[in-house]
Amino acid sequence: MYLHVTVEMFKPEIAEALKAYDKFIVCLDKTPEECEDSLARLMEKAIKAYINRGTNLRHGIALDKQVTIILSQTETDRHLCGIYFNLSSPYHKKSASKSLKPAN
Repeated sequence: MYLHVTVEMFKPEIAEALKAYDKFIVCLDKTPEECEDSLARLMEKAIKAYINRGTNLRHGIALDKQVTIILSQTETDRHLCGIYFNLSSPYHKKSASKSLKPAN
């Protein structure tokens, strides 16, 4: 039913994401090497989610605080792969509901 899907199939997408990371992304949590390792781990998780998805679902998704990977079913032998960097700022204020502590 499913084609064999591996991380190696998406090396071009990972390489492009790493180029963008190196050029455009400022991340206080990951070095470029840690980002590469993270992308490989997230790709493995996305593949597992993709392979084990429900019959009516078309995607496998994996994410952490900095990156989201989406694998999508197509009508061809090549699966679509999207790698997104989640934008955030250390200066972004937390919402009021999260910062309020319950009264004792």
